[in-house]
Amino acid sequence: MVQRVIVKKYLTLRRLILFCRQAKSQPMEKITADEKKVARLLQHDLPLVSHSFEKIGASCGLRADEVIKTAQSLRQKGYMRRFGAVLNHKEAGFVRNALVVWAVPPEQTEETGKIFSSFPFISHCYERKPPFQNKYNLFTMLHTRNDDIPRLVAQMAPAIKSCDFLILESIQEYKKISPEYF
Repeated sequence: MVQRVIVKKYLTLRRLILFCRQAKSQPMEKITADEKKVARLLQHDLPLVSHSFEKIGASCGLRADEVIKTAQSLRQKGYMRRFGAVLNHKEAGFVRNALVVWAVPPEQTEETGKIFSSFPFISHCYERKPPFQNKYNLFTMLHTRNDDIPRLVAQMAPAIKSCDFLILESIQEYKKISPEYF
């Protein structure tokens, strides 16, 4: 399934733990003290040890399973949208990247997203509503160590039988930190 996200201007992600407000029609449950402790720790990088949640739990007086249950509670209550790993592409040796936006018929979005996601140099693939410039509705993030970005895009276009795209290559990275909420 193509992940549907809203792209917000100036939003950069370092850690894929995002806290968001639910719609005003859905009141949020109050956050507990344990949830606040766990959220405070999870909004930072995980410790690079074999059992990260045990180490997090030890630092706030909880067991690993309690940390995980608390994170699940934060998600159910709407405080945490998602949790996952983010690769610092430059430290991993990826020197070039680009956002490639595609005009794809809505009925082909799901299948096209699956095709794009199969390429090893694509880290993100998502649909945007409303489409960028009322046309480009499927976004892909491409990372490469030394390959020519247009050459990689030239591999993608025939796979979906389309050449209607824009390459938005990153020139300068200005910010790569997430806000802290607790």
